[in-house]
Amino acid sequence: MKKNISRWWIVALITLVFGLSFMPVSVRADEEEATEETAETTTGGTSISLEPVSKILQIASGETYKNVFKVNNDGDDVMRIEVYAAPYSYVYSDEEESYKLGFTNENNYTQMSRWITLKDSSGNYVERPTFAIEPHESLEITYKITTPNSIPSGGQYAVIFAHALNTVTTVSGVSTEPSLGMIIYGRSTEGESIIASEFSDLKIGEEDGKIFGSVKVKNTGNVDFSAKGVLKVDPIIGFGSYETPINTGRISVIPEAELVLSNVWEETPGFGIYRAIFTVSVGEETETTVKIMVRLPLFVIVTIIILLTFLTIWIIITVRKRKERRSRLAV
Repeated sequence: MKKNISRWWIVALITLVFGLSFMPVSVRADEEEATEETAETTTGGTSISLEPVSKILQIASGETYKNVFKVNNDGDDVMRIEVYAAPYSYVYSDEEESYKLGFTNENNYTQMSRWITLKDSSGNYVERPTFAIEPHESLEITYKITTPNSIPSGGQYAVIFAHALNTVTTVSGVSTEPSLGMIIYGRSTEGESIIASEFSDLKIGEEDGKIFGSVKVKNTGNVDFSAKGVLKVDPIIGFGSYETPINTGRISVIPEAELVLSNVWEETPGFGIYRAIFTVSVGEETETTVKIMVRLPLFVIVTIIILLTFLTIWIIITVRKRKERRSRLAV
């Protein structure tokens, strides 16, 4: 009878572990869309879009550069907009312990915002022209960048905002005026352009039941660069795998900024043992971390612990009884 009991416990434990290991899991890796050339925002009945969303320019001292961008009124009412340039930079937030995008902080890399003027309805170049756009119509706006006789080496960064003056009151009573911006990446042709980066806090972890990889990327040079993180997860036990979609866009990191780059396996299965690899790259420079991730639902862990506890108790009792039997036979 005791042998039957021992066999039952062992069979039950093996059945539980291996049965859950091969439980079918539905996995879907959502592909993220690449950055589009049009940005849009909608607040109440006001809808505005802008294209392109960014522009890269090679700039030299003592030169003038002209170009255009388009603002679309996608709403049903006449939209009045104000257009102006602002610095494009990141500022460290002590409260959130991270860098946040800001449009008021000026530094050596945001001087270009002072070199930009925009053509108004009369054909004059001014700092903050206003326009009216009819419903479902578009307006091309010309901007001019006039560089001084001496400009710093490296990058210059600014954003041109199209700010809707149509005030919209939300259900909560908050008044808003939607805005969109086109980022201008100016790269000086003079002096030395230094691309330099630092990686920190490179890790693989789990949050809200999802496996993720993340890293902090800091730009220690004087010109922007693009960075990308790739998460790859393969099963050791279990089903499902994941790899960051190949069309996932890179992020641009400007000088004096440190951004968090992360990727999450949204459809992480609830059970399995996985080998996860997270790689971050800036140009030809790469760093990689590897980690074994164990995914077990709480009820499975509790069940296994209970079974192992009973099995351990049974083994202890069995061993003691055998020792007692041997002692009696030896007398």
